[in-house]
Amino acid sequence: MLQVTHLFHDYESKGNYAVQDVSFEIPRGQIFGFLGPSGAGKSTVQNILTGLLPLQQGEVTYAGKSIRDLDAAFFNQLGVSFEHPNLYGRLTGYENLKFFAGLFDVPTLDPRKLLEAVGLTEAAHRKTSAYSKGMRQRLVFARALVNDPKMLFLDEPTSGLDPNTAAVIKELILQKKKDGCTIFLTTHNMLIADELCDQVAFLNEGKIVAMDTPRNLKLQHGQRSVRVEYGAQGQVESRVFFLDKAEDHRAFLELMQNDSLQTIHSQEASLEQIFVKLTGRGLA
Repeated sequence: MLQVTHLFHDYESKGNYAVQDVSFEIPRGQIFGFLGPSGAGKSTVQNILTGLLPLQQGEVTYAGKSIRDLDAAFFNQLGVSFEHPNLYGRLTGYENLKFFAGLFDVPTLDPRKLLEAVGLTEAAHRKTSAYSKGMRQRLVFARALVNDPKMLFLDEPTSGLDPNTAAVIKELILQKKKDGCTIFLTTHNMLIADELCDQVAFLNEGKIVAMDTPRNLKLQHGQRSVRVEYGAQGQVESRVFFLDKAEDHRAFLELMQNDSLQTIHSQEASLEQIFVKLTGRGLA
């Protein structure tokens, strides 16, 4: 569906690249996570892919067609949800969706149903200037769906949302995937990426430092270990066994045969731990 090859971008044309030699491919109907801290180059790549920034060097193709050759019909198939909500504050939530629906040359979804899907029915006829940050974020997400896009770009879609509302947005994202939509997700929230993405790329200082499925990254860069709790002299003890170490493996098997064993938990590495391991920096 989307193929990016050797992408570079220099804002000042002085050789200080914000994006350097970025390449990846997203098959149709998959969620691709573009992960990294603020300033890593995530938004630059997204802006190039959506036509907001010119393509300077490299190639971007949608279904085999270069982004240089795409016309207005392409944007009818595109949905974008920005991290910072950009809405018309003097219009209501419903009016915002109706206005944006009118910009497309394809059939659009019912704004009332979209507002209901993101939990904004009661606020539909309230001016968006009175919306909270979370409400504005939900409306921007609903706006990205108004044209029933085939390619969806999401920038921090759950930012500022409470856990229940975030869960609703995640379910809507997964439903779009099920419907065949291809999704490009930029975030620094590794938990969201781990939960939603088929494949992720770690971006640091404009370069991709690792790319694979979340599971493969954790298996490749993590350690095979388990944390167990067991009873000892009337106390509950806890210990981590690294199963690649022969002595830990033997001790773990011995404890498995002991009636004092109470709990066992796998200790796979998180995506955030792997990012820190590969880049030497956190996500803040």
